[in-house]
Amino acid sequence: MTSNYSKNAEESPEPCKAEVKGSIPSWLQGTLLRNGPGIFSVGATSYDHWFDGMAIMNSFAIKDGEVTYRSRFLRSDTYKSNMDANRIVVSEMGTMAYPDPSKNFIVKAITFINHTVPDFTDNGASNFIKYGKDYYATSETNYIRKIDPVTLETQDKVDYMKYLPVNLATSHPHYDKEGNAYNIGTSIADKAKTKYMLFKVPAVSEKDKDQAVPALKNVEVICTVPCRSLLTPSYYHSFGITDNYFIFIEQPLKLDILKMATAYMRGVNWASCLKFCPEENTLIHLIDRKTGKVVETKYFTGSMVVYHHVNAFEEDGHVVVDVIAYEDNGLYDMFYLSKLKENSEGQDEKYSRPVYKRFVLPLQSDKGVAVGEDLVKLKYTTASAVKEKEGKLKCEAEVLCRGFELPRMNYDFNGKKHQFVYGSNVEDSALANKLVKFDAETKERVFWSEDNCLPSEPVFIPRPNGESEDDGVVLATVISTDAALSDFILILDGRTFKEVARAYVTKGLKMDMHGFFIPQEN
Repeated sequence: MTSNYSKNAEESPEPCKAEVKGSIPSWLQGTLLRNGPGIFSVGATSYDHWFDGMAIMNSFAIKDGEVTYRSRFLRSDTYKSNMDANRIVVSEMGTMAYPDPSKNFIVKAITFINHTVPDFTDNGASNFIKYGKDYYATSETNYIRKIDPVTLETQDKVDYMKYLPVNLATSHPHYDKEGNAYNIGTSIADKAKTKYMLFKVPAVSEKDKDQAVPALKNVEVICTVPCRSLLTPSYYHSFGITDNYFIFIEQPLKLDILKMATAYMRGVNWASCLKFCPEENTLIHLIDRKTGKVVETKYFTGSMVVYHHVNAFEEDGHVVVDVIAYEDNGLYDMFYLSKLKENSEGQDEKYSRPVYKRFVLPLQSDKGVAVGEDLVKLKYTTASAVKEKEGKLKCEAEVLCRGFELPRMNYDFNGKKHQFVYGSNVEDSALANKLVKFDAETKERVFWSEDNCLPSEPVFIPRPNGESEDDGVVLATVISTDAALSDFILILDGRTFKEVARAYVTKGLKMDMHGFFIPQEN
């Protein structure tokens, strides 16, 4: 199957009615937003990495059995600067932008200074975040862009740094039933310390409900975790949460800050300043949500790279943590546009296969426990946590399955014991050609696939007052690699994983990253 990943998308800002085949459940009312890179070349310049492309946002409004589609480019400052110059002038993680050779020395000197202390991009092409009553397009820099979730128009640019000292923040926050959001960011060399900062963005209060102010103005810092090295903080993409704990994995995939400061001068991109240290352990920090303190017990495991947490929950004095783990950081390299072209042409490429791992962190004290003893007492898992001489617990995971990524589940079970996870099947390549429903208890997998189809990350929507965890539907966008066929949004039954309906769109879709569903009442 081939798909031109470097081809620029076309936006469709006016709503278009999709052609529905099948029957959309009457209870499914709301809007699926999806976000991802859409513009890969400007003038004579091109991005090197797929993640760097300028964002295109897609909206699928589902109402009374019909689907209305629209898309817009995110009008970020990055977008405006690049378009005004008719060339890429704002650097991204995998693509360093250099000034036009015809520019004078002053312009080049200013560009150099800007890259030594980089002012990062506001090209939010990874996901959507809800803070308070507002929706934002986000990547992982200190900038997020407020958007209108109906029209997809770009609104205010918001800088985390105005509200708390984080230079980077994840695009995968957590939400509670009250509408509070929780996230984590990295504060680099603030007051000579580099630390990870867990923060809460409260739901809109009564006094602010009619005010046009960002919810971030009421942000609360819950906890800070010191970085184990001042100038090489860990890279992370998500974190875990339960009723009583946060789970933060400090992994040996690190950002070298000094190398980043000199990358422009050395003619390399910032991504080359990410270094994987396989000789180092991975630290698992457990943070008490009530006290904001890190649990005294020190948990660690071998080197690994985690982008996506699946879920975490508490059971009988243990915290169970499910993640998708890699043995190295090769996944990022798979998405250089040159590599995607090789893959689509069927050339062999070393592929770092993801593994769905389950860690179990015992909460009980290890006093009186002998060195070498396993503190995990749950009977249904082979995961272990063995006491070492220094009192640390060495955690070994149970492997639940392989070749599984982009995990999504019934978010009503977030932080609670779950059974079902939906994701992308990526056994042979980083590019998914199947969707999968995984049963974490029986280890059974059910697939959906169709010839010449590339599905996106699946998003599960629970049926109101559903009878079971998997009572609902799964939404995914699907790109057809057959030019004669249209792209579509797919709706699967959450229990049987059989197709319920699909809605064809007249405009071509692009491979994207993550999606966010807004129920109609919101």
